[in-house]
Amino acid sequence: MNAQVSPPDFSMRVLHDEPMSKHTSWHVGGPADVFFRPLDVADLSAFVRSLDPTTPLLWIGLGSNLLVRDGGVRGAVIETHGALGELERLTETEVRAGAGVPCAKLAKQCIKWGLGPAEFFAGIPGTLGGALAMNAGAFGGETWTHVISVSTLDRNGDVHERPASDFKYSYRHVVGPQDEWFLAATLRFEKRDGVSHDDIRALLAKRKATQPIGEWSCGSVFTNPPGDHAARLIDTAGLKGFRIGGARVSEMHANFIVNDGSATAADIEALMAHVRQTVERVHGVALATEVRTAGENV
Repeated sequence: MNAQVSPPDFSMRVLHDEPMSKHTSWHVGGPADVFFRPLDVADLSAFVRSLDPTTPLLWIGLGSNLLVRDGGVRGAVIETHGALGELERLTETEVRAGAGVPCAKLAKQCIKWGLGPAEFFAGIPGTLGGALAMNAGAFGGETWTHVISVSTLDRNGDVHERPASDFKYSYRHVVGPQDEWFLAATLRFEKRDGVSHDDIRALLAKRKATQPIGEWSCGSVFTNPPGDHAARLIDTAGLKGFRIGGARVSEMHANFIVNDGSATAADIEALMAHVRQTVERVHGVALATEVRTAGENV
């Protein structure tokens, strides 16, 4: 089913049959029926209202942690990066940030304001919206431990202000009101002295030394099982360097799957399945995927 967009205001900004490979960090994915980057919340609200209420919606930020299948996405894709970019200090310890703000930018600004612990956000390769959706974390920190409240948008284009208590969260998992998407969040940190950009640079240097940062990947593919690490299980199952088509398990970090430039989404998905099956056979552990999968096969 194709999404129908009627208001003339959107006609020059709505893209049709837009290749999702241009908008994902894996650089794979077939065409989206409709692709839209809003100007602001009011523009986004009007766009959502213009759609048939049965039109499927897929929200993306920087396209990390997302595998779009080769057949593409039916319905509408909404890209928040470059749009929902508010970032301001509300009080001595509270910050308001839009869903389209890159997590790395949030980390750097909090350092400037002398707030923390926020430097862990620099290790999350996506936007705050994605971090809210999955309780993303890095370097021992997690998103939702800092959330006071969020703004969401529902299928009718209406905005809601919700306290953090409306959501239940755990490791890489968040449950809240259905058919609502994050627009922004108010976050609480602590006043901190002596934290500098050198702290972020040190964390990022550590990340660069242990992860294939320069290659096309989505970040970590599998969540860590209790008391263990997915990378260790994959490595000791002998899977580093294993490939299917143009997709391979990174030799640097076994929980990363890399596109060598020729991979299809089907290659990546098949490799993910092979890794899960092999780890379960060798170690008796069923790995859960951290990456979200969307769209249709060819």
